[in-house]
Amino acid sequence: MKQDEGALRRLAAHEGRVLRSFGLWLGRRRPQVGPDGRAFGYASPQAATVYGLAFVCVVETVGVSFLVRQWPVVHAVLFVLDLYTVVLVLGLQAAAVTRPHVLTPDALRLRAGARVDLLVPLDLLASIRRELRFQGAGGETPDHVLELAVGSQTSVTMELTRPVTHVPLLGPAREVSVVRFHADEAGELVRALRAAVAP
Repeated sequence: MKQDEGALRRLAAHEGRVLRSFGLWLGRRRPQVGPDGRAFGYASPQAATVYGLAFVCVVETVGVSFLVRQWPVVHAVLFVLDLYTVVLVLGLQAAAVTRPHVLTPDALRLRAGARVDLLVPLDLLASIRRELRFQGAGGETPDHVLELAVGSQTSVTMELTRPVTHVPLLGPAREVSVVRFHADEAGELVRALRAAVAP
């Protein structure tokens, strides 16, 4: 029961972050990037899919409104729900844009929209390489590997000297020692990380 309550709280918090991201996106703000941080975006591969899905939702909203126009209460309820769905869909892209990966002098903060926020200290970095991989292409992902795919792809693989704890949106926390993620400027991020950990 407590696990269910915890999952519901995490889902509610996630939805709140998505909605806040929508406002930040409209204001072209990324407040979680500090003065000593360097941002690396990752949202490009999913943009066309998200906008396409939002367009389909808008078309569906218009179609349903036409079909239920003779029932005002049903029309009003479905219209509000459909508009909220469009906002949430766009909010997924907004969360990815306003929450980029951030490299600081001490750590790399990896994100996946409002769903994942993982801080990896740079002193745990064993190796970093640019590596294009497609999700599911190599079979089942081992438990110690975290994949933060965007558009079903990752472009950077990072191996750690010891595990860090990843707390997913749903399910139990787990220890991960390999992280695969996407960055729009993967080569630049790899070079910046190597320079940051160089003696």
